[in-house]
Amino acid sequence: MGTPSAPTSGVADLGRRAKAASRQLATASTAAKDEGLRAAAELLEQRSGDLLAANAADVEAAAAGGMEPGPLDRLRLTEARLAGMAAGLRQVAALPDPVGEVLDGWKRPNGLEISRVRVPLGVVAIIYENRPNVTSDAGGLCLKSGNAVLLRGSSTALRSNQAVAALLREGAAKAGLPEDSVILVEDVSHEAAVELMQLTGYVDCLIPRGGPSLVKSILDNAKVPYVIDGDGNCHVYVDAAADLDRALDIVINAKTQRPSVCNAAESLLVHQSVAGAFLPRAAEALQAAGVELVGDDTARRLVPSMAEATEEDYAREFLALKMSVAVVADVDAAVAHVNRYGTGHTEAIVTEDVAAARRFVAAVDAGTVTVNASTRFTDGEEFGFGAEIGISTQKLHARGPMALRELTTYKYVVWGDGQIRG
Repeated sequence: MGTPSAPTSGVADLGRRAKAASRQLATASTAAKDEGLRAAAELLEQRSGDLLAANAADVEAAAAGGMEPGPLDRLRLTEARLAGMAAGLRQVAALPDPVGEVLDGWKRPNGLEISRVRVPLGVVAIIYENRPNVTSDAGGLCLKSGNAVLLRGSSTALRSNQAVAALLREGAAKAGLPEDSVILVEDVSHEAAVELMQLTGYVDCLIPRGGPSLVKSILDNAKVPYVIDGDGNCHVYVDAAADLDRALDIVINAKTQRPSVCNAAESLLVHQSVAGAFLPRAAEALQAAGVELVGDDTARRLVPSMAEATEEDYAREFLALKMSVAVVADVDAAVAHVNRYGTGHTEAIVTEDVAAARRFVAAVDAGTVTVNASTRFTDGEEFGFGAEIGISTQKLHARGPMALRELTTYKYVVWGDGQIRG
């Protein structure tokens, strides 16, 4: 089955259109933005059949091309996932509008009144792979935060993305907002992606959502500001003071609930004092769920069916039913392992020892650190953000799940009554 033809307009022209739309969106009312989001949510539900048909064509072509199960799962839309996308748009509409929020303010001795106020970034570009739900999430978040968005998905999801983006554009128009609030870059060539990365006159922030090859391309080619949505090599550390029944539930959920996503756990660390009691139980449950385990010498002595782990295994984001295992001496050894192999996404500790939890939280270098809960909760919707535009694994200007506030910057507003500087 062939790929739909690319449009004739160039990426630079799309950038110009997005910039023009961003000027209107910057001053759009909250009511209009919310109306556009709710209209898009209704359209997603009303035309679910068309969306699923477009997605089925993408999935069929990707499967025929040999796509692995993990990426194929991320590509696939279902009635439930469409309902989740519509619900996400409504949740974003119900959230407070960050634009215009006064962050702080003060009055100077000369009478000048200075305030710091949230404003949109302008034009946000998103490059992403195999996840048509990102089209909806990113489009909705950008619209609510007053940003125009340039969406560039992968060739494998082009039909799906075209269908979703068209409904977002229609929803915006129904609310009196510019259709070009949401623009899909339908040219899926590498050259078009690089051109998007270099639209310095139009793109204010670029967010990539994809694998190492996409991130490397951003690092090599981007000329616009960017925030990296990086790998999720997430760990669960089971401490000496862990409730082992609770720990087992958390580990199983973190690894198997949806293994193809970035907040799934890829590594299990176990304190040496509880490894004998915990690891055989955990291995039995994980292996029953189809998880392949690889571990260090101590772990393999406790679970002989476990294969040997390599350095590459500990550093790898599997995105599949595979997990590395290591037995560690104490909390500090767990922290050292996490900081050596982790990617700054999400790290979890299971413990009843508050001091151990605080030590882990303080010392681990990650955007999100979880105590006695699954890594799977690092998600914009689960955090109460309605949706997310990505999960930043860097430290500037955003870290962790990025939602409405992370899609804004600020300006200083100075009110005077005739002051001049001497």
